[in-house]
Amino acid sequence: MANKTHRLNHIFREDRRTFIMAMDHGNGFNVLPAMKNPGKIISEVARAGADAFLATVGLAEKFADDFHGKGIILRLDGAASFLGSRDKPLQTVVGIEDAIRLGADSVISMGFPGSKWEDQTLKELSKNILEAAKWGIPLTAEMLPRGFEGGEDSRTPANITFACRMGAEMGADIIKTEYTGDAETFKELCESVYAPVVILGGSKKVSEEKLLTEIKEAISVGGAGVAMGRNIWNHEDPARFASAIAKLIHEDCSVEAALKELNKKF
Repeated sequence: MANKTHRLNHIFREDRRTFIMAMDHGNGFNVLPAMKNPGKIISEVARAGADAFLATVGLAEKFADDFHGKGIILRLDGAASFLGSRDKPLQTVVGIEDAIRLGADSVISMGFPGSKWEDQTLKELSKNILEAAKWGIPLTAEMLPRGFEGGEDSRTPANITFACRMGAEMGADIIKTEYTGDAETFKELCESVYAPVVILGGSKKVSEEKLLTEIKEAISVGGAGVAMGRNIWNHEDPARFASAIAKLIHEDCSVEAALKELNKKF
């Protein structure tokens, strides 16, 4: 049985950074028409420089060849959709053994400290971390203070840092979270969390320059990379955007150089 180190090496390059492309949104959100052909997007982005993909059971099973051997991080939680009332917490719907059967290198589970459902989501996260450890598969914890409920102070740098540290204390191998908003507070977060931290892109569409700037700031102060999806697969040219992000993460190029890569003529 492969151990955690072997599987983590399918996600992180030798520079200990990673570009994870998030493609798991169809588990509960409407991804049409942009992700009408997920296999094409996965294949093109894999070739453009992504290191790993956040995936659902359906994507891992039906589009295995399109990942081109890149890492797969399988989503464990679900049982809720954007059509629902959102008055129930996410639940674990995929088991660790199923993830291994599907070839996953890691699994991902939500953690929502401060949410009204924190007792359930954190209990599920803890169970998943311990079960994954038995099988030698790394667990990625998506740590979001107050979850999707929001609130005026839910995403302060201090609360994001606390949530990420909590994920590390629970035993998560990778932490996915929101960028704190500036390099100084994100540096403090990275220094306070003893697990690699990757930043998400979020649901809000932002400019190419803003997204690339946030990525550059995050990795320059200790961030381990990104786990982003909507701003990339909604882009008019996902592969070209992915190529620019990969250069920013792994070649330490400037934001200006990444934008030049994005906008160059072929």
